[in-house]
Amino acid sequence: MAIFQSVVPTLAIIIMLVVIHELGHFLTAKWFGVKVLEFGVGYPPRAWGKTIRGTDYTINWLPLGGFVRLLGEEDPTDPRSLAAQARWKRIVIMAAGSVMNVLLPVLLFGISNMIPQEVPAGQAQITAVASGSPAEKAGVKENDIILAVNGREASNVSDVAYFIRLNQGDTMTWRIRRQNEPGAVGVGGGGEIAQVEVYGRWAPPKGQGPTGISLGQRGTLTETRSYPVWEAIPRGARSTMESLVIARNQVISWFAARSRPEGLAGPVGIAQATGEVVDQAGWVVLLQWAALLSINLAVLNILPLPMLDGGRIFFVVIEILRGGKRVSPEKEALVHFIGFVVLVSFVVVISVFDVMRIFKGESLLR
Repeated sequence: MAIFQSVVPTLAIIIMLVVIHELGHFLTAKWFGVKVLEFGVGYPPRAWGKTIRGTDYTINWLPLGGFVRLLGEEDPTDPRSLAAQARWKRIVIMAAGSVMNVLLPVLLFGISNMIPQEVPAGQAQITAVASGSPAEKAGVKENDIILAVNGREASNVSDVAYFIRLNQGDTMTWRIRRQNEPGAVGVGGGGEIAQVEVYGRWAPPKGQGPTGISLGQRGTLTETRSYPVWEAIPRGARSTMESLVIARNQVISWFAARSRPEGLAGPVGIAQATGEVVDQAGWVVLLQWAALLSINLAVLNILPLPMLDGGRIFFVVIEILRGGKRVSPEKEALVHFIGFVVLVSFVVVISVFDVMRIFKGESLLR
């Protein structure tokens, strides 16, 4: 059962995300007339293959994703090679994988929005306010109930935490309910209603979070939520864009705090987290988890790092800045090879920490 809940869905998600990513490269390459040598699902050794119009379509034994081989990725001698294409075409082809990984979550989030789910209905109540924190400076007090953040209704603790991460680095407007507080404006729900301005800092002290509050769920009620397709897909698009913002905010906060990234995981850690998602939240939430992984894959691949799509785009940018003068194919290939070695070494190191965490009984999601 543990294998069914972790390894099987993890492999399925990885294959889906990587194949969708490679499909972006494949379609744009075909559109621009670049010769596609092979479109493979999984990695060699080959289990099955068929050649159609000069392209080998293969299924391979190692179920760890997929790949596309294009003619002349660094060598422009053949007119149908990738390297022989106009610079803007090369950029489009190389960026298309990440674009596909951004579009996929719109569908995944949309589908999850259409499936009825039980969610907490009790409001988020502040259980503690850290001394000297932005929340304390804004006048937020223990037992206050957060009703909305920047005009968006907060139905539970998860909503508040999400809105805070989304607006990190900005000053947020919180609408709160406070019992019998002088100076509050309006009355509703058995308490005074007030508005406070709270800053979401980039580098909070350990254990405090951006605003310095701790939250608890007020009540144990739940409600069933689902949306029709014409609402679910736009919500999926908004969730995708906001997830990109949260991913950016997380990276900025790592640099601002000069700390080791938390929640970083390799394949082993992803499998562990996937199993926990299935065990704790069910298969529907797995769609949202896959969407988040797809977004992370898009962001990772577009970074200007050797071997990744962003690294290859970086060489095209260098070519533009040098007035069309290319970096030699040999030098570019060497840089990408070194990047590959470093990336694999990094994954191995992260996987060792993943295994150590599992043996300690620790969770990646908590």
